Amino acid sequence: MMALWIAAALLPPVALAAQQPERRALPGDRVAVYNLAGVMRLERGTGLDVVVELTRGGPDAAKLSIATGPLRGRETLRVIYPDDELLYRELGRGSNATLHVRDDGTFNDHDGRGGHWSDEGRRVRISGSGGGLEAHVDVRIAIPPGRRVEAYLAVGQAFVSNVEGELRVDAASANVIADHVKGSLLVDTGSGDVRLSDAQGDATLDTGSGDVTVSGITGHELTLDTGSGNVTAERVTADVLKIDTGSGEVSASVVQANDVRIDTGSGSVRLDLVSDLESLLVDTGAGDVTVNLPAEFGAEVDIETSSGEIELRNVTVRTTRLEEDHLTGQIGDGKGRMKIETGSGGVHLIRSR
Repeated sequence: MMALWIAAALLPPVALAAQQPERRALPGDRVAVYNLAGVMRLERGTGLDVVVELTRGGPDAAKLSIATGPLRGRETLRVIYPDDELLYRELGRGSNATLHVRDDGTFNDHDGRGGHWSDEGRRVRISGSGGGLEAHVDVRIAIPPGRRVEAYLAVGQAFVSNVEGELRVDAASANVIADHVKGSLLVDTGSGDVRLSDAQGDATLDTGSGDVTVSGITGHELTLDTGSGNVTAERVTADVLKIDTGSGEVSASVVQANDVRIDTGSGSVRLDLVSDLESLLVDTGAGDVTVNLPAEFGAEVDIETSSGEIELRNVTVRTTRLEEDHLTGQIGDGKGRMKIETGSGGVHLIRSR
């Protein structure tokens, strides 16, 4: 016990203070929180205000300041980092991110007009190794139901759980994991994986580089977009399902939707439908397309492949055009629309008996 007391006594006051959380209450229906480095958690809260709990870390944590107050129509909390070179070791050796930060501590929101990578403000570089101001803040945001909350994070990780409201999570380089979300959710990360499970409401998940995975989603519109990475979706019920990947495979199973649009520059597509739909559009520059159809499926069909076979398994098509690389016709009652195109790869339609 004496050895432990001596070790604690020798720690500088800053290190001890860094372990003490700070709490700030943000009133109003619309709130925005900005932090350059750390772990950000959005959780269900109670009461009237959004409550933000901040835990500083790093030997330079005392140099950070916290600013609050209304800004561009929102009540805000901003962690102010005084230097342009930051060290956040959790980013990993050799990794770095660069972005522009305004003097008021805001970034990436284009004056509230949306978008990514603002060029306003000073240039800040965050590295996982080397020199710079070594400080970060872990942020917990407790959100009462029905609030509109925007969370901006440069690097780290973000978690969303058991929140009901209108949410935006914007990051330069971070994995984002969300579950049991009700309302609307917009996730935009420049680099990192995005996962969403057990959610109700509209969702848009966008990553410049990383995988997108969703399961157990019900809502009007679900949009999944990655510049480079795979998209995996299961148990999706939506009026509109949009999936777009520049390079990566798409796998969507147990899908019930009226309108499905899938576009990949390079990668195979597998889609398992459990109900009829109004429109299905699939386009891949290179890769096989496999669609499992329910028994009651009906649509006008247009299938084209520049290089690959067209296979029909337990599917009857009343053809109006039949060539090696192009097929048009009608399945069932023909009330819906199906168009599938692949630059290089086969198309396989499979119907359950």
